[in-house]
Amino acid sequence: MSQTFEMDDDLLPEYDFTQIPVVARGQGRKCSTPIQLDPDVAAIFLDYSFPMKRSSSSVPTFDSMLLPTIQALQILGGSGTTEEIYDKVAQILNLPDEVLNILHGSTSQSAVEYQLGWSRTYLKKYGLIQNSVRGVWSLVKTSIDVDILDAKEIVKAVREADKNKTTQPAPINETDEALGTVEILAEISWHQKLHKLLLSLDPSAFERLTQRLLRESGFIQVQVTGKVGDGGIDGVGIARVSGFLSFHVLFQCKRYQGSITASQIRDFRGAMQGRTDKGLFITTGTFTRDAIKEATRDGAPPIDLIDGEQLVQRLKELGLGVKITMIESVDVDANWFINI
Repeated sequence: MSQTFEMDDDLLPEYDFTQIPVVARGQGRKCSTPIQLDPDVAAIFLDYSFPMKRSSSSVPTFDSMLLPTIQALQILGGSGTTEEIYDKVAQILNLPDEVLNILHGSTSQSAVEYQLGWSRTYLKKYGLIQNSVRGVWSLVKTSIDVDILDAKEIVKAVREADKNKTTQPAPINETDEALGTVEILAEISWHQKLHKLLLSLDPSAFERLTQRLLRESGFIQVQVTGKVGDGGIDGVGIARVSGFLSFHVLFQCKRYQGSITASQIRDFRGAMQGRTDKGLFITTGTFTRDAIKEATRDGAPPIDLIDGEQLVQRLKELGLGVKITMIESVDVDANWFINI
């Protein structure tokens, strides 16, 4: 039968798949090779050593956010989205915006988000948290006592468990699973490639892409204006809801690698004044915490935000600039032959 080759839910692009230095320990030798790794995939290979030192003195490492992640989920009632966990951990650690705005490499993902992705991976492998197909993370047990947990012990246990897996012959089904994961690792490189392509587009091309994106999403009468002195408004469209309701939306699209600030959201809202009650801000970058709060401030016209991570996912869902390869999967039913 034919099926779409999709990423496993554990491999949603909350991570950046850039090259990182990895030390692989083999048959009595060491070799250092830069490869593309995802936190959830690393365990299937040989014993990799991931740096636990801070790449920046101000950015917390993944091991320092293990326990705050558990605390965040407890505060959130036992479950939460990646965005909710990110916000809560930032509050627990009292991280300032200048730290949260530090990007990981040349991508739109923040360094804190990248490290926090590793934190969730280690906690999942340790058996403390789990995630659903809808991207919601939850505690395995609600009665987890953070005071008796040791971050160093969690890291040590996970790495030793992964190392033991590589020293024992894997059953056939586990080998197949490993091979499938390698295929997934090769496939998910589209994420970084697409983001770089978006950044390379000229402003007018990015505006046309946004126009196409909105049309494919159900908007009608989408027009790109891009007038000088128009307060940053790049276009207008009509959003239709279930074929019954519709409302005008002004949008701004910014091909940007940094973080959109609250002042830029306020400027956009000011340009919306008297023209519409709904705004949409699309960027290849990210939004600061204050920008997100400003977009949903009480008493002000709401502005929906789409950052770089959401943008590449939406393009994939709509098949815009992304080709999904169809494969055929054939399984042999041994029981059928037994009962013949």
